[in-house]
Amino acid sequence: MRRFRTLLTTAVLTTLLVGGTAGGASASSESAPSGPLPGTAAWLADDSLGRELPDPATATPSEVAAFFAGLTRAQGQRLVEDHPTVVGNLDGAPVKLRYEANAPAGDQVLAYDARGRGLIAQVVGDLESAAHVSVVVPGSDIDISRFDRTAERAADLQEEAGDDTAVIAWAGYTTPSGIGLDLATGRLAEAGAERLVRFTEGLDAAGLPDPALFCHSYGSVVCGLAAAGTDASDIVVMGSPGMRADSVTALGTDAHVWAAKSPADWIDRVPNVEFLGLGHGADPTSPGFGASVLPADDVPAHDEYFTPGTSTLTAFAAIADGGL
Repeated sequence: MRRFRTLLTTAVLTTLLVGGTAGGASASSESAPSGPLPGTAAWLADDSLGRELPDPATATPSEVAAFFAGLTRAQGQRLVEDHPTVVGNLDGAPVKLRYEANAPAGDQVLAYDARGRGLIAQVVGDLESAAHVSVVVPGSDIDISRFDRTAERAADLQEEAGDDTAVIAWAGYTTPSGIGLDLATGRLAEAGAERLVRFTEGLDAAGLPDPALFCHSYGSVVCGLAAAGTDASDIVVMGSPGMRADSVTALGTDAHVWAAKSPADWIDRVPNVEFLGLGHGADPTSPGFGASVLPADDVPAHDEYFTPGTSTLTAFAAIADGGL
């Protein structure tokens, strides 16, 4: 038994560390940004409204939404001008105010934290009037400097789904970088899941439709851990190493769970086991898992599930606009 466990652990490590990530050299363990956002102290000390401002660290998104609902337009604008780094990242704050606060970072940026490798969420489409909302959750090697890949996937999905769908490219967690143990463990996914749950709670507090989550590679580990805490209508995983659950039932979600895996995807070489914290569990496309399996035979590689013209993007768009 001891020899079997050793061999299993070695197999998980070897495959995950050498299997085929975008990075090349071994990377040290990553750390998510910690502590209050820059500007939080000034925000909490601001008594110009005659009442306390919600603490970004403890206020729920619904409490934040209720606070902003009680402000005049001029008061909201002044908070954006005086405290952009806080308002721009405050889940539950009005979409327009978050856009204005993050305007220096780009168009329709819903969150922006430049600390460390950086975190960002950007919207494609009209989020405030959308009948349907989707969130693209990327896998490893994504940060502010390499956000374009996630933004392009969100744009391709939104274009295919249509004008009544808004898509959010959410690089809102610290992803594994390069080849290292972070890929084989759930440490970063656990932190990412907490952030994703709060982000979706913020969408709900802002009065937006329940989102569909599109989770690629390591991002599917994040979505698996977040599943029970989100109000997502659908969870779609692709190129997944596992969701840290043995079945859809074990995810603890009412969302419809979908899975896609191309026969050309290197992820198929990753052993679907979890042992002593290594590996991410069952293959979501396996019959026993219970997900609805989507066609992916025409997807040429691990990073190509959103490629225009593929059967996966067609299916993703149908899910995103509520038609599948």
